Amino acid sequence: MSFGEHLIELRKRLFRSAIGILLGGIFGFIIAPAVLDVLRDPILEIARSRAASLNYDSITGAFDLRMQIAIYVGLVVSSPVWLYQIFAFITPALTRKEKRYTFGFFFSAVPLFLAGCASGFFVFPHIVEVLAGFAPEEDTSIFLAKYYVDFALKLVFAVGIAFVLPVFVVLLNFMGVISAKGILKGWRVAILTITIFCALATPAADVFSMFLLAIPMVMLYFAAVGVAFWHDRIAEKRAAKLLTEGLGSSPA
Repeated sequence: MSFGEHLIELRKRLFRSAIGILLGGIFGFIIAPAVLDVLRDPILEIARSRAASLNYDSITGAFDLRMQIAIYVGLVVSSPVWLYQIFAFITPALTRKEKRYTFGFFFSAVPLFLAGCASGFFVFPHIVEVLAGFAPEEDTSIFLAKYYVDFALKLVFAVGIAFVLPVFVVLLNFMGVISAKGILKGWRVAILTITIFCALATPAADVFSMFLLAIPMVMLYFAAVGVAFWHDRIAEKRAAKLLTEGLGSSPA
């Protein structure tokens, strides 16, 4: 494909992704009150011991908040659509035989993204309780709705993306961009990066939540290394076979 054809292909993929996110956003706008009720639970838990409430700082704050929830829910709900468009855009760089693995990448990425979102959603209440626990009991905790929901949904989405990254690492290996040995060589940097990410995503005082996120991410990284080694071994055997056949068919 020429550079112009790549741009046309990119535009097509972005348009389809945008349509999927828009439809998911409509669904998200409908269920936004239910999502907000779930996000509000940690505040209600805090309110049992001291004054705490969710507050809006403007007239349009409630509507803006609902739109914000709708966008994030749309991104999560439409994840099968935009993840497929990403893989479909990268697919032309693969050989005909390797294209068969595209569906494998896709069906791995979607569950991992959703599992990551679920993990972020699970640790979020613990993070709120730990951070809010630093406030003295005699003081009132006033949570700005926009900041609070933005913090929660960004955490959920970021963890979801983090869980998908090993799939893209494997995809780069299948494309020949990086070898399995190259991936494994950077294991120290990868673990350090994962630890820093989890430390930033969770409060320093809540070590349990940090390890709860870090352990599956490290396991996914080494699983990606294993798949990359398996692919490289098959590729080496295939290259050796082709070389042998070529030497065998060459004239003496």
